[in-house]
Amino acid sequence: MIARRLVARGLVQGVNFRGWVRDRAESRGVVGFATNHGDGSVEVWLQGDADAVAAVERAVADGPPHARVDRLEAEDAAPRDGLAGFERR
Repeated sequence: MIARRLVARGLVQGVNFRGWVRDRAESRGVVGFATNHGDGSVEVWLQGDADAVAAVERAVADGPPHARVDRLEAEDAAPRDGLAGFERR
């Protein structure tokens, strides 16, 4: 199991970005969350099988049809205990 912390910047709020990420994560068995930040970015926490996390990260880099991801910051993180499902925060 691995964990990745992503920060998506661009047109990523007000376009159902978090719900779209949740759908991709859930379809691959990845747990975590997506949350809006006051600076207009969206933080995404992904945790699960390395291949599944990588697939969701690639999807986040492209974003949904009405979004525009200008920059995706990504870093490895220590997996967290107690995460179940994918939460839109």
